[in-house]
Amino acid sequence: MPKIDSDAEVEVKLDSGSAFLQSAIPGDMRRGLFERPGTSVFAIVQLTSKSYTGHADGEEKDPQVKLRVTLAEVAGDDRQSQLVAEVMRAMMRRRKMDQTLDELGPGAHDAEDAVADALAEHPSEAEYEVFLDRKRRGSRIEQHG
Repeated sequence: MPKIDSDAEVEVKLDSGSAFLQSAIPGDMRRGLFERPGTSVFAIVQLTSKSYTGHADGEEKDPQVKLRVTLAEVAGDDRQSQLVAEVMRAMMRRRKMDQTLDELGPGAHDAEDAVADALAEHPSEAEYEVFLDRKRRGSRIEQHG
């Protein structure tokens, strides 16, 4: 694992391996983004560190890490957008209160309560599995004869 000075400013870039985002954004939403430049959508993403530079002794480059979006879900309607925005605001408030807005440092970085509140109206994984089971059973074609 690379080590850098604790006061080094690390630049973050997205790498080009995030092409699967197309499947996370519905077609009509992609068309809307194309037709109306400047339009935004809310998404929940997982970022994974894929490469880094500027970590070797005597290297002239500033530290840089490339991240890839490895999971993504895009809010499909106004209600979901509002929920994602509120979770983001709650996380920002927590970082302000912990004085870690500009950097990760000591203090809590946990937004579990905000996420639980925001997602209270959404189905759980167990509820989704029940839905899938019912759907599978309901789609069977039976013939009596």
